[in-house]
Amino acid sequence: GPSPATDSYLRIDKIIAAAKATGADAIHPGYGFLSENADLPDACVKAGLIFVGPRGEAMRALGGKAAAKDIAIKAGVPVVPGYQGRAQDAATLTKEATKIGYPVMIKAVAGGGGRGMRLVSSAQELPELLDSARREAQSAFGNPDVLIEKVVVKPRHIEVQVFGDTKGNVVHLFERDCTLQRRNQKVIEEAPAPGMSAQLREKICGAAVTLAKSVNYEGAGTVEFLVEGGTLDASAKWYFIEMNTRLQVEHPVTEAITGLDLVEWQLRVASGEPIPLAQAAIKMLGHAIEARLCAEDPDANFMPSIGTIRAFEPSSRKDLRLETGVESGSVVSPYYDSMIAKLIVAAPDRAHALASLADALATTHVLGVKTNIGFLHALCVHKGVMAAEMDTGLIGRDIATLTQSRSSPRAIALGARALLTSKAAKANLHSVKAPDPFGARDAFQMSGKRSVAIPVMVDGKPEKVHATWASDHVDVICGDTLGRWADERHTAHSIMSTDGRGLVSVFGSTAYVSDNLRHTTVAFPDYDASALDDDAGTGAIRAPINGRVAKLFVVKGDTVEKGQRIAVVEAMKMEHVLTAGLGGTIDKLPAVEGAQVAQGALLATIVPA
Repeated sequence: GPSPATDSYLRIDKIIAAAKATGADAIHPGYGFLSENADLPDACVKAGLIFVGPRGEAMRALGGKAAAKDIAIKAGVPVVPGYQGRAQDAATLTKEATKIGYPVMIKAVAGGGGRGMRLVSSAQELPELLDSARREAQSAFGNPDVLIEKVVVKPRHIEVQVFGDTKGNVVHLFERDCTLQRRNQKVIEEAPAPGMSAQLREKICGAAVTLAKSVNYEGAGTVEFLVEGGTLDASAKWYFIEMNTRLQVEHPVTEAITGLDLVEWQLRVASGEPIPLAQAAIKMLGHAIEARLCAEDPDANFMPSIGTIRAFEPSSRKDLRLETGVESGSVVSPYYDSMIAKLIVAAPDRAHALASLADALATTHVLGVKTNIGFLHALCVHKGVMAAEMDTGLIGRDIATLTQSRSSPRAIALGARALLTSKAAKANLHSVKAPDPFGARDAFQMSGKRSVAIPVMVDGKPEKVHATWASDHVDVICGDTLGRWADERHTAHSIMSTDGRGLVSVFGSTAYVSDNLRHTTVAFPDYDASALDDDAGTGAIRAPINGRVAKLFVVKGDTVEKGQRIAVVEAMKMEHVLTAGLGGTIDKLPAVEGAQVAQGALLATIVPA
């Protein structure tokens, strides 16, 4: 089917038809989309197919956050105070939020991954955030229902990997720490949880097994908890929050510390075999950490980055486990999650694992789209993270320092030098129809030193560099910084530092630079009059990214105030709210709710009041 998930990956009939057409006898649901939709395993049974996961009834019991909380309460497992009732009208939800007391958290009943979650600080914020959470939940899971919970103070997010089989056996494979989150999205996960006391581990892991056994759970699942206060000592307060009835994105860290293959276990259990090991035989050794590499721009509030991956050069570290679905030349679209790879390392202890991950990030390069590599590296060397003094609010509190990065003069000069010297660039320095030596940008002079100031565009903004030609090379300086690594290796299409921490490649008329964990583009200016904004003097509101117009809040002729919501554009399963930059009247409104739009597309114009 077409790219939007509602027309393809969320269509059970199409999934079943694909299995039948290919002769498959089983369906593995992966991490997202229908992986927690109980209708899929039911449809598999009806179609004579094996579903690699829990039965539909178990998924309904524990996969929905509201029903799972009721089961936990009956099982004696502590839960976060909140409302998980069936009444979903705005009046009921508003009343319950007031009863719980602000701040509260809205959560989508179906699915996980932080989708459909909103932190509400006051009653005034509730209507807007409730509407937004419902839209996102409907888009991601096909179910707009939500629950409301009290916000836990300084929580650590701990989850337990459980496994059940058709014989009634359930075991746990210890815990993972998923505390490092941004906007309720996991960023870095590790196992075991640093600082976890043996007593708390026994309580939480035992509660997870009890919960799974209560519904005769089969296959892989993850039971999630919040531990209050930021520490994991024996006396800490802890609460069950939800169960993910599927394999988790972060399952490799559990595999690393146990030496077990969780997908193999899934297939064996789905085939009717018992769990391969009894609880006493499952041991853990060492420490493992996983980082989620995403196509997003931390400098632009983590706006998804869409486009062609010009080069993907992972670290060559032997202790790195890389899981990815992209390669050089792959296109990152606006339709799916922004995660493009996972980097997993394991070591005898946490300190060495953190150091290994930091180095793996520093020696991995993605050119063509912005990524969060620098942000991930900053987390690995953050004092609080290194000391395991963290809670789910750490990233939000320290976001300014964690995203402090800008294009360095060296990166700019490196890119400009590549533009002037690479084979790909030289082909673009002359007219396509008739190569002309007088059009070459090589500072040719009849006499004297061959030196010239050159204007370039750096990430779309004007900059100047100074180039000097010698007999066998070109030196480029930005400010007072030379664009050259101390030791570098040249190929036909790229330049790489021999320590693996820098890479520059030219594609077309643009140089892509990865230097000091920062992605920079350098290009010669394109003086195109057609690119001028013809909306001068109006409040032009344009799509910040390729995506879908999820919501329009205005109609043509409406009077709006500065800061008022105009539209919501959805991309990579995230919503981007666009507001009025000035007060006035909606003059043009070419945007259509539900339509796909390209980055830069005009959505509305405002005539100043």
